[in-house]
Amino acid sequence: MGLFCCPSARWEAGRPCHECGVQRHQYGCYRPGGGKRMIEVGGIGWVTAREHGCAARGERTGSDDDGSLDRFFRDGLFAYPFKNHGRLDRASRLTAVGVALALRDAGLSYSAEEKQNIGIIGTSDEGSLASDLLYFKDYAECGRTLSRANLFIYTLPSSALGEAAIHFGLQGPLLYLTAERASLQAALETAEEMLELGEAEAMLAGAVNGQEALYFFLTRAGAGQPNRLGSAREARQKAAKGRTLGDVIQQFQRRQKGES
Repeated sequence: MGLFCCPSARWEAGRPCHECGVQRHQYGCYRPGGGKRMIEVGGIGWVTAREHGCAARGERTGSDDDGSLDRFFRDGLFAYPFKNHGRLDRASRLTAVGVALALRDAGLSYSAEEKQNIGIIGTSDEGSLASDLLYFKDYAECGRTLSRANLFIYTLPSSALGEAAIHFGLQGPLLYLTAERASLQAALETAEEMLELGEAEAMLAGAVNGQEALYFFLTRAGAGQPNRLGSAREARQKAAKGRTLGDVIQQFQRRQKGES
């Protein structure tokens, strides 16, 4: 996995950057003359085939959805209507719901007019494969001459993140990340690095795997968000232990209950 560097063209390892005020070393990002910044988890939102919830708020609700996730777009989860949600592919729907729940858990409001310096990093075990296959099937059925544009939109794995960024007013960095393994860990680590470098005020980092979505809202310590869910480092450790997103969710549920 590549490392993100300070935007200054004069950046050198081990020297502070005057643009972002962060000093970069080989293994981390540091304040000039100070220790490494703590990055905290301010909120977690998830949705699976059986339930959805918010970790810090202790919410856990069974799902009676038919698999389309339409109920989330009808029942007031979003602060304002999600434009053209009917055309979204499944990965985009899962991403939108996961992000909405994470922002709700963090107590962060948003609106159609407001833009915020928040970035988003996502990953997936399948990328855009399902949409790619659907697009090619439509192309073949149309005589291999044309396919529908609303299918083409989602043939990039970053499309789901773009839809979320537009709706939630996210103006920070946007990145789709792939890794040979432990991709959720990599997404969390990259988001943590970007916060250390001052590239955003907060970051959303998460994954969509199959019928599950899990998103974390990360902020610097002391950024005004309550630390109810531990550090980003702890989140990475839990991600490493979980074989599925559901496993990671269960670890945070046990943490909130005071279990080991």
